[in-house]
Amino acid sequence: MSKTQSHDVLIVGLGPAGCRAAAEAAVRGLKVLGIDRRRRPGEPVQCAEFVPALLGQELDTPIAARRQRITEMATFVEDQSAECRDDFRGQMIDRAEFDRQLLTEACSNGADCRFGIVLRALDANGIALLSDGALVKARVIVGADGPRSAVGAAIGQVNRQLVETRQVTVSLSEPYNATDIFLSADLVGGYGWMFPKGAFANIGAGVAPAAKARLKRLVTDLHARLVAEGRVGPEVIKHTGGAIPVGGMLKPFGHLGAAQVVLAGDAAGLTNPITGAGIPAAVISGGLAGQAAAAFFAGETDAAEAYKEELTDVFGGSLDRAVRRRREILAVHEDNQTPQLPELRKAWIAYPEYWAA
Repeated sequence: MSKTQSHDVLIVGLGPAGCRAAAEAAVRGLKVLGIDRRRRPGEPVQCAEFVPALLGQELDTPIAARRQRITEMATFVEDQSAECRDDFRGQMIDRAEFDRQLLTEACSNGADCRFGIVLRALDANGIALLSDGALVKARVIVGADGPRSAVGAAIGQVNRQLVETRQVTVSLSEPYNATDIFLSADLVGGYGWMFPKGAFANIGAGVAPAAKARLKRLVTDLHARLVAEGRVGPEVIKHTGGAIPVGGMLKPFGHLGAAQVVLAGDAAGLTNPITGAGIPAAVISGGLAGQAAAAFFAGETDAAEAYKEELTDVFGGSLDRAVRRRREILAVHEDNQTPQLPELRKAWIAYPEYWAA
């Protein structure tokens, strides 16, 4: 039987949330072990790679990861002409490079980060069994392992509402600086997108699980439409996809024996249920989780509660509104009705109806 290893902090998942948690905890002198099931940081990319410039949630993205500035959003509702807004700005990034930059920071701060390692089990006493046979005991466990978090499941915090996504990368016919959003009754519980990224574009869609069987066709049709308009090339360069949590914030902490557990990023349900934006929330919550781990070691017994309060202060209002709008549009579908233009507009952030009381 393997000898149990002891660490101050075990971080499961080394995406943006996990790497930021590792960096913040390690720089404060804690012995940090981070693991990730992937073999390389940030790969495969399961992300649309757009980072919105949201008030109070701005990110100083590493220069090496930046690919294109976005200056506006164009929204297409059914067959209507585009409505453009110049106050929804942001930037396109190379997600793999973004993750590598955050990983470099974590390692430079002293975190031990290992890839190709899977969390096989996490028992009631907080002992982790890893795929390399190691047993790990840590006083703090950070779950940054995505929407289907094993760490979250261990403390009874599960993302039960998800959206399934599919995306293709294609060539972009000419420079473009807006994110295109496509709203339709066919896109149940989600939307379509075209995000330019230099010489390329990410085209995709997200839908509620009940509509997953139609997802491939929806993305294919959207791609064909943009090809016919002369905006993108016909060749698909790569495919990706994945799940996004859309049920709002979970309780972001718990205990396994004497181990304090905290959740960050998608594992904590912090992705916006309407837009699917999750990178800012992952980075911010990951940093706060690492700080909370250090506070726990400093003897602050309310560190986990304080972490929850900070998340609520930063994300609570926007998440609550998004959850409410999502429920409203899904209720129309559940009544076997077809959402009309006013209902589709109310369920998207570009329109004043979304922000109304």
